[in-house]
Amino acid sequence: MTFSDAVYAAVGAGALAAAVLPRLVFRRPLSMPMVFLAAGAVVSLLPLPMPVVDPVRDRLWVEHAAEVCVIVSLMGAGLALNRPLGFGRWAGPWRLLGLAMPLTIAVTTLLAVVLLDWPPATALLAAAVLAPTDPVLAAEVRVGEPADSEQDDDEVRFTLTAEAGLNDGLAFPFVLAAVALAAAAGGGWSADWIGSWVLGDLLAKTAIGICAGLVTGRLLGWMFFRARPSAVRLSEHLEGFVALGATFITYGIAELLHGYGFLAVSVTSCAIRAAERSHGYHKVLHEFTEQIERLLTAFLLFLVGGYVAGGGLTALSWPAALLGLLLILAVRPIIAWVSQVGLSTGPREKIVISAFGIRGIGSLYYLAYALGHNDFTGLADQLWSLTAFTILVSVVLHGATATHVIARLDRLRSNSERPP
Repeated sequence: MTFSDAVYAAVGAGALAAAVLPRLVFRRPLSMPMVFLAAGAVVSLLPLPMPVVDPVRDRLWVEHAAEVCVIVSLMGAGLALNRPLGFGRWAGPWRLLGLAMPLTIAVTTLLAVVLLDWPPATALLAAAVLAPTDPVLAAEVRVGEPADSEQDDDEVRFTLTAEAGLNDGLAFPFVLAAVALAAAAGGGWSADWIGSWVLGDLLAKTAIGICAGLVTGRLLGWMFFRARPSAVRLSEHLEGFVALGATFITYGIAELLHGYGFLAVSVTSCAIRAAERSHGYHKVLHEFTEQIERLLTAFLLFLVGGYVAGGGLTALSWPAALLGLLLILAVRPIIAWVSQVGLSTGPREKIVISAFGIRGIGSLYYLAYALGHNDFTGLADQLWSLTAFTILVSVVLHGATATHVIARLDRLRSNSERPP
């Protein structure tokens, strides 16, 4: 038996498990990400010739694998959202994006400086890397498949899905701020980078990403649903792999224009959905992206589990572990709750939205990307340990509680809507 034979067998078993596990763990205090994390850890401890991915050594590989997983999940999330864009309809996600995320980054940066004595640039990077949420890792708290009515999206699932779909792109300026600060000041502080960062990384790249997403999304929406030649009107052929084409072309165009590709993919998916909101082709596209996303997520989490069991947390200090726990258990819940003050969302729903700020694959990409541009005073191992630990805690905690919490919330909502 050769090593490649073992890899083929492992990949095949993993793909089958990714198909079966969601049904096996449904309505149980488990999730598919939890199982694959545990499987990766167990396999790495067995006397088998399995490679362990070192994100410091294999940084570029990790960056691109996580990048593909994120953009595919962003397309799927946008296609699933039934609610049209609008300030009133999207009040919850706007508050989490515009208030909760920047405040979370600011507080986490301060905690990293105080608890870990890290330089400002490294502290800001850690905060920006851990800021994006990722409902891929707890399917119970995200919108399911596309439906015909915007009322089919309850507020909790809609808000968490929309937030995660957009904050993966909106966190990028803060990652680049950390890179710019590290280049300007190393382990110290300088304000020389702020002007160019605001004009270029914050405003220009965000605008380019949004515009590229809108234009591409509207063109693709016309092509899918309104093009005159039937061969071009792809909604009549119900081919799901078209979702990958839409994802990659949008991301590639936005990045070639020096905009934020993550943000462009999110906007494009919403624009495609708006082109013909009730068409069944959205379900076909969403199901295909969900299957690809599930495979990629399972693969990456299997590697994360192996990395953790193989000594990936040896660089984790107690203050760093405390930082990760504070982010998940206190910083995100409190700030997200405060950001929702004044909204019509019920108090139970606000608590659940605040508590389920799940960390995941996006954090792997951002950290790998940033470390490719600066070594951040040699703290790469500590940053990877902190990120892996935070993802591990989030997957276990949120994965174990999501099913029970959301099911109870659904029951309470049904009882309140039932006529007396």
